[in-house]
Amino acid sequence: MHPDTDFDSLPRSKYLRTPDAAQLLGLSPRTLEKHRTFGTGPTYRKLGGRIVYRVDDLRQWADRGVRQSTSDPGAGTVFAARPLTAEEVAVSGGR
Repeated sequence: MHPDTDFDSLPRSKYLRTPDAAQLLGLSPRTLEKHRTFGTGPTYRKLGGRIVYRVDDLRQWADRGVRQSTSDPGAGTVFAARPLTAEEVAVSGGR
């Protein structure tokens, strides 16, 4: 995938493998793998032995972190790639 590719230039239903999904989000592939392990990342699918992410799912996950200001509570929280505390699990709705 070209480094300048963004969400709007890709079909919403297109599937990306971990390296391309990570590049689109500006993360390392390892960070995206950690998010899978801890359940803090975007929805993914396992097709055979391959992990793929739908572009629309990546966008929805990233959009949880959208804020207008530091005081804006936003629509949700994008947590770090680590185990969540009980309080964070409650805030995230179990995800």
